[in-house]
Amino acid sequence: MEAAVTRSDLQKLAIERLADAKALLAAKRWAGAYYLAGYAVECGLKACIAKLMRAEEFPDKAFADQCWTHDVKRLVFLAGLKPTHDSLVIADSEFLDNWNAVRRWDESSRYLRIAKTDAEELYDAITDRKHGVMPWIRLHW
Repeated sequence: MEAAVTRSDLQKLAIERLADAKALLAAKRWAGAYYLAGYAVECGLKACIAKLMRAEEFPDKAFADQCWTHDVKRLVFLAGLKPTHDSLVIADSEFLDNWNAVRRWDESSRYLRIAKTDAEELYDAITDRKHGVMPWIRLHW
């Protein structure tokens, strides 16, 4: 039986997947970089959801089932971040542009050939220090 994935595990996975994406960009492996960069966001948002869980509390099955998704827009909602997210996209047009790049990602990208520009755009949208999606996620995980 596998051990449960903890919030800390998800945080580490998010950081590792971004490092993997960076290495793949350097190796000119655009599709792999794109795919793993998107998974970094997914892991980060799932860490935010894990933060909501209370020790000694059995999770609601319907909620838990909803969390087994790759849909980053849905994960923002499940993490309770939608109000904060909505305010930020209104206040920060650069974050909005970055979010738009991120929300186009989905797990089916593993079957696609991805152009260099798309891979770099996604990675930059996630990692931008001032307006990136991952710095915003890290504020909440």
